[in-house]
Amino acid sequence: MSSPATDERSEPLSTPMSAADIHANARALSGYLREKSAEIEEARKLPDEVVRRLREAGMFRLMMPKEWGGPEMRPAEQVEVIEEVAKANASAAWCVMIGCDSGFFAGFLEDEAAREIYPRLDMATAGSATPSGRAERVAGGYRVTGQWSFGSGVTHAEVVELACTLYENGAAVTKGQGTPVTCGFLTAASNVEVVDNWRTTGMRGTGSCDYSVKDLFVPDRFLCNIRPPARRPGVLWRRSTNFLPKVSGVPLGAARAAIDYAVDSVKNRVELPSGRPLKNSGRIQSVIAEAEMMLGAARSYVFHAMEREWARLENNERPTIRERADAWLSRVNAAQAAREIVRMLYDAMGSASIYSERSPLDRALRDAETVCQHIVVQRKTLAMAGAMLLEADTPLLPYI
Repeated sequence: MSSPATDERSEPLSTPMSAADIHANARALSGYLREKSAEIEEARKLPDEVVRRLREAGMFRLMMPKEWGGPEMRPAEQVEVIEEVAKANASAAWCVMIGCDSGFFAGFLEDEAAREIYPRLDMATAGSATPSGRAERVAGGYRVTGQWSFGSGVTHAEVVELACTLYENGAAVTKGQGTPVTCGFLTAASNVEVVDNWRTTGMRGTGSCDYSVKDLFVPDRFLCNIRPPARRPGVLWRRSTNFLPKVSGVPLGAARAAIDYAVDSVKNRVELPSGRPLKNSGRIQSVIAEAEMMLGAARSYVFHAMEREWARLENNERPTIRERADAWLSRVNAAQAAREIVRMLYDAMGSASIYSERSPLDRALRDAETVCQHIVVQRKTLAMAGAMLLEADTPLLPYI
């Protein structure tokens, strides 16, 4: 039987944390995370000590409800925290971005079940939204079998999401024109087998391994459909995609770190063969200026779109087509712009960029390329956002 998560690694913290406290904690972790970057990448997951430090800093409680003592942070506040972590290490920031979904999922469960699966505020959740599992209806719940990919943080999470297609009496449950019904389930990480197959170009430290279960019984109370209306009344749960805005924090923070590194690096270097200080090079000056211009524009678009959509939700109104499209496009733009910024800086710094032990730009480039392959920031989704703006008949992503 599926049991609630009771991992001793996530003992409650006695001191409540505000959004400002958590942001300050993220800044305080910067030096430590930079020092651990090589270890994180080599391990292909976050080491236990790194996870402990993130947990103690409140990084996994960003979306926990105020009623429980959590900060219930607005999307803009979440992005600022994740940006701060990403300036130090993109993989750690990605794990924070995914892991803090705990509070969001909790809002779509009955409160008693939510408190059972999340007995503490600082619990990380992992999972995949792709319905790669099969859930057969049985008395009192479901029997779940499947294997899922891209389980970011599954190596340290306490709770795992299982996205499934529903079956009853051996046949797929359908709706409308025969469309299969899908939903998610939450279970303790101890019920899940991790498949150690995360060997990638970038974002190596996220531990985004496959994970599987076989004939796992999940009680009805842990069925978690992130579709409105939610069980909680807060603004954070008024749109089923309110967990997506924070994705932008990773590329924005990583790009900021790359620019800062390049600026600091050129101050004491000379251009060859002239021997002229590199900071006096018009080529370098132009690259730095363009990088700042691109990052500033991308960041402004993200926060403008978030705040406008949030204001609509605060008024208990549905975001307009334009607002939904901007929310999506700003996230795609943030990742794509960050990749271009890192590429520009990598080229500008020349051969010094290629040494992974000397320059963070090597890892930054690999991380940026990998981030841009995630479905929520891939360029191929631009057509779907364009279809919304054109009121075309093209099917949309369910979470756009």
